[in-house]
Amino acid sequence: MKIRRWIIGCAAMLVTSLALAAVDINKATEAELDGIKGIGPATSKLILEERKTAPFGDWNDLTKRVKGIGAKRAERLSNQGLVVNGKPWDPATAQAKPAGTKEPFKGAKHSGKSVAKAETK
Repeated sequence: MKIRRWIIGCAAMLVTSLALAAVDINKATEAELDGIKGIGPATSKLILEERKTAPFGDWNDLTKRVKGIGAKRAERLSNQGLVVNGKPWDPATAQAKPAGTKEPFKGAKHSGKSVAKAETK
């Protein structure tokens, strides 16, 4: 019985380690990319198309060239085992957006008229 438990335990550890094995974006097949949680068929096709032009140099290169992959998603993908040239996502080396680029305002539409606060006593 002890041997059987040991074999089952070893098999479980092997399966777990294979599931967490790093997948390099520059070498991965479409099926391997689809196997990463957070990458679906559309994203894997975008990655493969961009990779045809040139391999990805680093995570910054990936986030610039593949639409839909920004810093947050890159971090999640790295946590799932995706690497670029053998390296996981490193927020310290992530480049900030260039100066002057702003995210579009996603709040309510503003008429452009100024609104003065009512004074209360």
